[in-house]
Amino acid sequence: MAHPDDRERPLTAALPEFLKARSVALVFAASLVVCLVVYLALATPGRWFSSAPDRGLGAKALQLPRGAATLRGDELVILRAAEDGNTIVSVETDFASTAYAQVLWIVRGIPANVSAALLWRSDVEPSRLNTLPLTVESGHLAPIDLKDNAHWIGRIKGLALALHGPLSTPVAVRGVVARSADALETLGDRFREWMAFRPWSGSSINTVTGGADTQDLPLPLLLAAAVVLAAGPLFALARRRTAAPRVATAAAAMAIALVAWLVLDARWTVSLVRQVRDTAQQYAGKDWRERQLANEDGALFAFIDKARAMLPGPNARVFVVADADYLRARAVYHLYPYNAWYVPARNMLPPADRLHKGDWIVVYQRRGVEYDAATRHLRWDGGATIAAELKLLDHGGALFEVQ
Repeated sequence: MAHPDDRERPLTAALPEFLKARSVALVFAASLVVCLVVYLALATPGRWFSSAPDRGLGAKALQLPRGAATLRGDELVILRAAEDGNTIVSVETDFASTAYAQVLWIVRGIPANVSAALLWRSDVEPSRLNTLPLTVESGHLAPIDLKDNAHWIGRIKGLALALHGPLSTPVAVRGVVARSADALETLGDRFREWMAFRPWSGSSINTVTGGADTQDLPLPLLLAAAVVLAAGPLFALARRRTAAPRVATAAAAMAIALVAWLVLDARWTVSLVRQVRDTAQQYAGKDWRERQLANEDGALFAFIDKARAMLPGPNARVFVVADADYLRARAVYHLYPYNAWYVPARNMLPPADRLHKGDWIVVYQRRGVEYDAATRHLRWDGGATIAAELKLLDHGGALFEVQ
């Protein structure tokens, strides 16, 4: 028969040592460390520990054999590609390939339809021009690992960045960095990816993991693996115990999962605070028109605002064309309540035989549209031609009235 004092003893007093809060926290921390060590063992491009400092070269050291650019502050801004659609940025270097396993070009603004490649020469094969494709992520370039490349040998005597494709917008190149890419540097890269700020983009909260758009090791995946790894030993130790410790073990596992969830929420909260601050700086104290101009499509709004002043009554037919689906939709939105026409999911102009005198055409950042001012004819996609008069040319857009 149980002693009366035993019935009054709190449940926590009966918990084994491995289920105490401190022990559970240590198990979770150890699981995180194990997951990170395994990842670094698989993903570190260079040596685990390296004393070689990063070798960085800025914009002033860059040359542009192909294309046109201008130096603005600490950036080389590429304005256009060469006639064949290629752009090459090069720099002279002199470092040992064995000390550096990774190269990173610091670039922003690369259009989505432009491909990129790394070029290099070495003193071992001076007549050979080596090339490897680079990954473009949201207008930036991902670092490339070269440790296992058979031609990354000797002393590297020159690096170059090749862009292939038309540059619809300027591309800014800040420089290039040769990195040892040891374990600490790799871990630092992952941490910066986790904490990277990305402004609101309209994506569903259910699809946003936080941090950089592309991550080699997403933080939710790391935490999930650590939770599973931590829960395993706890359940293994409680396997032969009574029901009460099993319940406590399940509670400990859920507590670990809750802590991991709170870590993700904390990162989200930090990002939210910054987003609120940036939004306040962008819109606070401005009237309706100023807020529209400060928006992401402010240039489009400025153009449509001028176009609206030239349009007749709302019953006039206005045809809107642009390469980007988003710009077509936003242009029509800014034109309401005018009778505006556009195709949401297709980049096309209206059939020429459906246009009538008095119709209006809004063209915004749309390639393939040509206007002959001498004959007052508008042509698009090398085919259809109509008589039209140019009424407005501003902010990357044009307004035409069909004659």
